[in-house]
Parts: sequence; C-alpha cells; structure tokens
Amino acid sequence: MQKWIFFVLFILAGALGLGVLFQDISERQDAKAAEAAGSKMQQLKIAASNWQFDSTDYTIKKGEPTKVSLSLKEGVHAIEIKGLDIKLDKENPSKEITFDKPGEYEIDCILPCGEGHAKMKAKLVVQ
Repeated sequence: MQKWIFFVLFILAGALGLGVLFQDISERQDAKAAEAAGSKMQQLKIAASNWQFDSTDYTIKKGEPTKVSLSLKEGVHAIEIKGLDIKLDKENPSKEITFDKPGEYEIDCILPCGEGHAKMKAKLVVQ
C-alpha cells in the first residue's frame, strides 16, 4: 500500500515539476517575442580590440531610432563619435539615438590604450 502512495506522489511531483518548467519556457518565449517586436530599432555595433575597431567604416540610415553599442573584445577602450553627443565606455556601453543629419562622423578611442592608440579611428556615415 505504501509503495502505491509513494508512486502516486512521485508521479504528481514529476508532473508538477514539468508544469513549472514548461511555464518558465513559455514565459521566456513570450518575453523574447516582445523584445523582438520592440527591437525593430536599427543597430550600430562597434567592437574594439587592441588598437583597432572591427571595421574602418560604419553606415546607418538617418531618421531611424538607432541603438549604438560598444563591445570590448580586447583591452579597455572608450569611444566618442565627434560632432554628436555620444561617448561610450565599459560603464555605459550603449546609447539610443536618432541620427537626423546625414554626413560623416569620426569615431575615436578616447581612452589611451597603448602604442597604437593614435591610429584607433573609424568613420560613421549617416545616409
């Protein structure tokens, strides 16, 4: 008799555990879907490593909300996009902005990062 009670309790506990697991997965899928719907925002991702950026030129469209983000692949860096109010570093790695004026802007590393620091530049083209 006790074996049957333990067996039923075991099955109920397993079913309860699976229910909690699938509920959590469902909630995460809903959150990802909501994030994807809200993130139709243009992305400008700048990756910095020792004395260089991952690209020499970046291009984005004007008039669209844009999330500018800095990732540090190697070393410690901070950037400034000259002519705009954008400074990113380890503490503030991203900023949302709408680029209203087309043109070319210079991206510079503003944190002395070693012997190649002076060459650490890139160009942003807003079309």
